[in-house]
Amino acid sequence: MTHLPPPTPRSAAEQQRVDTLLREIFEQHLRFNATLGLRVISLAPALPQLAFDMRPELVGQHLSNRLHGGVIATALDTVGGLAVAVGIAEKFHAETAEQVAHRFARVGTIGLHTSYLHQGIGKTFTATGQVTRLGGRIASVQMRLENEKGLLIATAGADYVVS
Repeated sequence: MTHLPPPTPRSAAEQQRVDTLLREIFEQHLRFNATLGLRVISLAPALPQLAFDMRPELVGQHLSNRLHGGVIATALDTVGGLAVAVGIAEKFHAETAEQVAHRFARVGTIGLHTSYLHQGIGKTFTATGQVTRLGGRIASVQMRLENEKGLLIATAGADYVVS
């Protein structure tokens, strides 16, 4: 039986390419994300984050000026996808940015459950995602959305197909 050496981790320059590519995908190429104003705040493997600012276009209840529930669910689903993308990049740490992007192109949401805990009132909102399982076919993620004061607005759990 032949034992192959473990793959060499990507270089710092290639990791920077991966990070840049993920930012471009989530901030520019996924046009709906750009419409909502989602920005990548962190690509930390343990807790990737997105943020966005409140704008009149995102209001779901005009009397209280609170976020539309669809914006909340979208932000949570999107940060879940970001967490999966970062997880894939970590799992396949020897692959190039293009290879990671090819793997991410096959990712899709297959289940999302959102719990709305407080009204979506605030100036800035931060969504975080944490991968709880990254298997060969399915990834599971837990997500949170907080306002700038740290108030927990909503949580979600989602499953994503990764193959």
